[in-house]
Order: sequence, then C-alpha cells, then structure tokens
Amino acid sequence: MVFSESLKKNNDFQYVYRHGKSYANKYLVMYVLKNNTDKNRLGISASKKVGNSVVRHRFARLVRESYRLHENIFNSGLDIVVVARKGAALVGYHEIESALLHLSGLHHILCDEERI
Repeated sequence: MVFSESLKKNNDFQYVYRHGKSYANKYLVMYVLKNNTDKNRLGISASKKVGNSVVRHRFARLVRESYRLHENIFNSGLDIVVVARKGAALVGYHEIESALLHLSGLHHILCDEERI
C-alpha cells in the first residue's frame, strides 16, 4: 500500500465508528471519515462470528489486496474501516473486490469512477 497506512489503535477505530459515515452490502460494512492528511488509513475488522482465526485472516488479506490493487482510484485523506459480515467468510476474492468497490462508489470516494 504505497499511498496508505493501516489503522491499528482501538481509539482510531472507535473514532471512525462514532464520527464516520457507513454503508453496507451483503458482505461488508464500510465506515469512512476524512483524516485531514494526504494519506489514507485502512482498518480491517472481523469478529469471531465470521469464523476462526484462519478465516478472519483470509478475509483481511482479501480486503487488503483488493484495496492495494485499486488504491490509485481512491481519494486521499480518508480513514476507511472495513468490517466483515458473516457471509464474507464463504466468498472468494472477486466477490470481496466487487463489494469493496461497490461501497466505495456509495461513499463517493473514488477519483475516477469510469475506471472500474
């Protein structure tokens, strides 16, 4: 992730949950909040309801990779938190990628929406 960092601290996640805007679809919930910097920060969350640690880590890898490959079309200066829903454990890369881009479009955080 060239243009991005990770959200790691619980306080950062809680701040985005409280003050950010959220949209959801079948597999993901996405919270977005402006962070007044020139970089995006991506946070990924999956509760134990999604699955065991192997399943949750696989979900995190899929989201991180989808974001990395499309990072150049995201606006900068955002805190983005992606939360897994139960159905996310059973799907593959393309469904996660599609869900991530769909929610990004709903949030209007894509620079050039014709590229997807």
